[in-house]
Order: sequence, then structure tokens, then C-alpha cells
Amino acid sequence: MEYRIDFHPAAEQELADIYEYIADQSGATRAWNFVSGIRDHCTELTTFPERGTRRDDLRPGLRIIGHRRRVSIAFSVKNDSLRILGIFYAGRQISAEILEQRE
Repeated sequence: MEYRIDFHPAAEQELADIYEYIADQSGATRAWNFVSGIRDHCTELTTFPERGTRRDDLRPGLRIIGHRRRVSIAFSVKNDSLRILGIFYAGRQISAEILEQRE
């Protein structure tokens, strides 16, 4: 079974912010490659979504998985869909308060 994936609008914005930050620091090509790698990593979750660390203490059903030691991807799995709730870059803290508005 392959799961359907979608990104919460806040996660999409976080990807855009990461792109802008890296583009300013290191150039558009490097930023594009980094953000594309994050998207690819998220897409790979569709075949085996029960990866990552469960963080029910922050939100029931929440899972977090890392990418390249710089990114934490917060997501949840429900029925046949996987929802990317947030993309947290460079040690940004993931909290229940941040995630509470993201369904």
C-alpha cells in the first residue's frame, strides 16, 4: 500500500523559508538541491510511513524523522494518508504549541 502525502501550508512555507535562507547564504542552486532533497525524503515516507520517532507527548500520532542532521520533519499518518506538519531547520524547536494549529 502506498500512502497519499500532502504538506500542511505551514510546512510549505517552512520549505520556502529554508530555500530563501540557504539561497542568501550559499546560492540558489545549493538551496534548490537541499530543499529538493527534503521533499524527496518526505516522498519516500509514502511506502513505509511508520518510520521516525513517535512523539505522542507533543501530539497524538506525531512522528519525527531527521534529514541530513539539519532538518527535522514532523508528520502524522492517518488511514491511507501522510501529512507533513512541519519542516524544522537548524535546531528549531518543535513544540505542541507550534503544531496545535496544524491538522
